[in-house]
Amino acid sequence: MQKVLGIGGFFFRAKDPAALARWYRDHLGIDPVPEDSGGTPWIAQGGAMVFAPFSADTDYFAADKSFMMNFKVADLDAFCAQLEQAGVATRSLGEVPGIGRFAHLNDPEGNAIELWEPHQD
Repeated sequence: MQKVLGIGGFFFRAKDPAALARWYRDHLGIDPVPEDSGGTPWIAQGGAMVFAPFSADTDYFAADKSFMMNFKVADLDAFCAQLEQAGVATRSLGEVPGIGRFAHLNDPEGNAIELWEPHQD
């Protein structure tokens, strides 16, 4: 059976796509989509990636959102401090033993974002 190799992109609707792309670039370091063949897209680091449908009545993220993006970070405390310094509120969720530490935030359009610092052995 053929299997997909990974996520090639994540596409979603936005009220102001250009402004939201700038926010992701400025606060999370995600390069916007190149405008020509000479541009470079965001290059994510490899590793495990969770693909997890949640129950329709989950309270893990806002009920009016159908998705939540999860981004791996090297230092959750430093990343959250950087976001807070820029005026972006974050909510620490603590640690899941053996998995890592998590925090939640929302982009300017209310989309749910989870930051994950993987557990280090």
